[in-house]
Amino acid sequence: MTLTCTNVTLRQKTLRNDHISLYLDYYPAIRNPYTMKMSRREFLGIYIYAKPKNEQQRMFNQDMLNKAEAIRCIRVQSLINEEFGFLDKNKQKVDFLAYFRTKAREKYEKWNCVYNHFEKFVGGKCTFGDVTVELCEKFRDYLL
Repeated sequence: MTLTCTNVTLRQKTLRNDHISLYLDYYPAIRNPYTMKMSRREFLGIYIYAKPKNEQQRMFNQDMLNKAEAIRCIRVQSLINEEFGFLDKNKQKVDFLAYFRTKAREKYEKWNCVYNHFEKFVGGKCTFGDVTVELCEKFRDYLL
């Protein structure tokens, strides 16, 4: 079994409007969990000034660079957790209902009915960390 840890680098792309876009560069490429395609870049949607004119813009740039670096560290931690089989606490905080809704739309009408009942059962809020065997058993009892 070969383990290859992906390198994640914070990079900058100069834009026309005197701004710089920050993005993460993965090498080798990773699979995007939403599109299921291999991807090398993840644009963060964070923009900084290319030529800061005053102290306030310089402080803004530094703050945004620090936040982008924090995101990079979270992505590295997530990749390492995934590669070595550790539980990723960041993924447990993701909204399970949103995931379930997208899957239900791809499937048959019965899935939408189950989704509607489950949403009512959990009160409209459920993360991946909340989904346990006990929750599933309680949901089964709720349906019966």
